[in-house]
Amino acid sequence: MKAARTFGVNTWVWASPLTDRRLAELAPRIREWGFDVVELPVENTGDWDPGRAAKLLDSLGLSATIVVAMGPGRELVEADGRTVTATRDLLRRVIDTAAAVSSPVVAGPLYASVGRTWRMNDAERRACYEQLRDGLAPVVEHARGAGVTVAVEPLNRYETSVVNTVDQTLEALTGLPAEGCGIALDVYHMNIEEQDIPAAVRRAGDRIAHVQVSANDRGAPGADHLDWPGIITALDAAGYQGPLVIESFTGDNETIATAASIWRPLAPTQDAIAVGGLSFLTEIPIGHSWPT
Repeated sequence: MKAARTFGVNTWVWASPLTDRRLAELAPRIREWGFDVVELPVENTGDWDPGRAAKLLDSLGLSATIVVAMGPGRELVEADGRTVTATRDLLRRVIDTAAAVSSPVVAGPLYASVGRTWRMNDAERRACYEQLRDGLAPVVEHARGAGVTVAVEPLNRYETSVVNTVDQTLEALTGLPAEGCGIALDVYHMNIEEQDIPAAVRRAGDRIAHVQVSANDRGAPGADHLDWPGIITALDAAGYQGPLVIESFTGDNETIATAASIWRPLAPTQDAIAVGGLSFLTEIPIGHSWPT
């Protein structure tokens, strides 16, 4: 029998940066709505306390996943040695945070800061991917020792020029161990970059380590034009066992609203993104079929 799906929501829907106070306010509501997982963003280590978060989530019967924000100066490619070293050190600290809250993954565009783009020819791209592997390898080893998987997220062309598609990400990760290093799929970005989202999911296959979901405009899943039957069937066929995590953003924080291009409300309320999305996702049948 196929295992029941689990569902999560990222606190970026309501808050940026996350703090202990905001998590204490949000976590009971998230549990009451029926979620299984809270996705905890790390914008800067120290914004919230991992030990305190672990106790809170455990008391509510919630699990955690971790995403890392790659702000300016966080680079593993096309950067000087000092910057690469500092970025590795940051990612190791984020992995330690993940272990402290029992998150199985650290997801995000771990290779470069969001919004940094430049043109590359084929040879330059191959060299960039070699830098990515060299930069990430010690981080992956640290993750393996902590029992955490690094989940590398391809972003759309407006947010990075390093990896935009599943195929590029698979190429970039060639040679890095599948145990400890996989792909984070974000349906929002895939809608922009993949010609066929379910086919891309199938190509990602057993390298899928984490999945984030939203509408094509970053609103509630289901309030959109996406091929959810095809996407979910492909994830089931790939054997993905992790949560489907709703990721969206609040427009209240100017920095994150600008970074994520949130120029208008994506739902009547931020709560509606979570509640409406969960309602839609929980109606999806387990298995490889969809009601007609």
